[in-house]
Amino acid sequence: MTDKIFPVMHSDAEWRHILTADQYDVLRGHGTEAPDSCALLSEKWPGRFACAGCGQTLFESRLTFESGTGWPSFNDPIAGAVETSTDRSHGMVRTEVHCSNCGSHLGHVFDDGPPPTHLRYCINGIAMDFKPD
Repeated sequence: MTDKIFPVMHSDAEWRHILTADQYDVLRGHGTEAPDSCALLSEKWPGRFACAGCGQTLFESRLTFESGTGWPSFNDPIAGAVETSTDRSHGMVRTEVHCSNCGSHLGHVFDDGPPPTHLRYCINGIAMDFKPD
């Protein structure tokens, strides 16, 4: 993924200027925020969740659900908004989710979600901004 050219690209110094230190750790360093630490975890207003790195809309609030994991969870992203890659870190194999526009790490997707997709996009809240309708 690091060799891919994305529509939005910045130097490391520019990313550090654009993002907070915590956002940089997650979005560019593939970190994970602490569970239950994000204000977006309980966001229930109609609206959309956008990438904190570039502003691209990622998820609609109507597709969020309470997974009990401590991170915002969604059934499905906006078509074309995210891409996935294999993550072999931490001694396991998972499917990483990143923004298709800037390549920023968002979280992971699992196949233990509710119908209709049975997917659980487990996304770091700090990686997103909420835009109410």
